[in-house]
Amino acid sequence: QHYFKQTNLSSRVMAQYDLTNELSEYMDLHLVFPLLEFLSTRRIYDEASLTESKYQLLQNTNMVDFTIDVFRSLHPDGPDGPEDAPAALVEKREDVVRQLNYLQKRSTQVIEIFSKQDVSDIGDKNRDSQDLWNYLSEKYGFQREQLDDVFHYGKFMYDVGNYAIASSQLDIYRNIAPADSKYYSSAQWGKLASEILQGNWDQAMDELERLKDNIMAAVHLTQSEVLVQRAWLVHWGLFVYFNHPQGRDKLIDDFLHQKTYLNAIQTMCPHVLRYITTAVVISKRRRDGIKELIKVLQQESYKDPITEFVESLYVNFDFDEAQSKLKECTTVIENDFFIVGCLDDFTENARLIISEIFCRIHQRIEIDMLADKLNMAPAEAEKWVVNMIRQAHLDAKIDSKNGYVVMGGTSVPIYQKLIDKTKDLHLKANSCCQKVDKKLALGI
Repeated sequence: QHYFKQTNLSSRVMAQYDLTNELSEYMDLHLVFPLLEFLSTRRIYDEASLTESKYQLLQNTNMVDFTIDVFRSLHPDGPDGPEDAPAALVEKREDVVRQLNYLQKRSTQVIEIFSKQDVSDIGDKNRDSQDLWNYLSEKYGFQREQLDDVFHYGKFMYDVGNYAIASSQLDIYRNIAPADSKYYSSAQWGKLASEILQGNWDQAMDELERLKDNIMAAVHLTQSEVLVQRAWLVHWGLFVYFNHPQGRDKLIDDFLHQKTYLNAIQTMCPHVLRYITTAVVISKRRRDGIKELIKVLQQESYKDPITEFVESLYVNFDFDEAQSKLKECTTVIENDFFIVGCLDDFTENARLIISEIFCRIHQRIEIDMLADKLNMAPAEAEKWVVNMIRQAHLDAKIDSKNGYVVMGGTSVPIYQKLIDKTKDLHLKANSCCQKVDKKLALGI
C-alpha cells in the first residue's frame, strides 16, 4: 500500500474518497503507474511523496531508464545538476541489457517462423493449439524449450515496458501452449495488461472475456483462489469498461447481474460498488439495474457520496440530501482515475433522476423549487423539465405563467398507490386466518 501526504486541508476532503490504495492491491505494478500519474495532476497529495512511491514501485520492474529519471527528479540539487543514478541502478541497467540480448537471440528463430505466411494461415484457419503445434514440430522442428523462450521473452519485454512486443510474444505462446501449461495463466494476464497499457480497448475487451472463460473453466483452482482471480479481473476490467464504447453497460451485465462476480465484489472489494453505481446512473438502461443495485447497496457497509446519492433518492426520497450528495459526487468523480471522464454524463443523468422521481411523487411542483433541487437557474430548469418530460414519457405540462409543473390527472401519486395496495390487507389476513382455522378444525 502507498500512503501519501496531503498538500493542504482541502485536499483531505478529496483524499478521504481516494481509492488508489484499495485498487492497487489487485493490480499489477505496471497498471498502478497510470493511477499515480493521474494523482499528480490532481494536487491532492504532496508531489514528492507520490514520486517517492513511484520510485519504490519501479524498483520491482526492469524499466531502469524510467527509474533513473524518477530518481533524478527526487534529487535535482546535486553540485552539477541532478545527482547521478546509484551504482546499483547502473549495474541493473547493464544486467537488463544483457538479458535482453540473450532472450532476443533465443527468440529470433521462433519470431522468424511465426512471420512465415504458412504458419500465419494455419493459425488463422485452425484455433486448435495441438494442430498448430504438430505442424510446427513436423515442418520446423519446433521444440518445447523454444515455446518457453517465447514466454520468457514476452514477459521480459513487458517488464521493461515494451508492451507491443510483449503482447505479440505472449499471444504466440498462448496460441500454441495447452491451457494447462506452466505459464499459460501468466500469459493470459500479461496479454490483457499489455492491451490495456497500449489503450487497445477492443482487443482488451476480447482478452477480458477470454480470461473470464478461463477462470470459469479452471478446475485446478480452489474456490478461494477463484474468488481472488475474479477480484483481480474486476479491477483490471475497470480500465476497459470505462474506455470501451460499450463498456459501461457491459460492466453492469458482468458485475451486477452475474452473481459470481457480484459475490466476489461483496466479499473481497466492496469499493467497486462506486463504479457499478456510476455505470448504472449514466446508463440508458438504468431501469434494468437500479432495483438490483439498491438491494446490494442496502446490504453493504461501504459508502461514498455516489452510492449515498442513489440511496438518498431511491430509498429515503430525501431530495435535500440528494442535492447535497450530488455536489460531493462532483468532487469524487473529478478525482477518480476511472470515472473522471463520466462527470458530465453523471451530472446530467443525476439531475434527470432527481427531477423524474420528484415529479412522479408530486402532482404540482414549483419550477423555482425544482431549480433549487437541481442547482440550476429557473429558466434553465424549465427547459430541463420540458426535455425530461419528453424523455421519461411523463403525463405532465408546464404552466409557465404561474411557474408550475402540473402532472396529469391520470397519474396516481405514489403515496396513493401505497394506500390503495395496503388498505385491504387486514381483510385478506382475516380471511386467511379463517381458512386456516377451518382446515385445522376438519383435521386437514
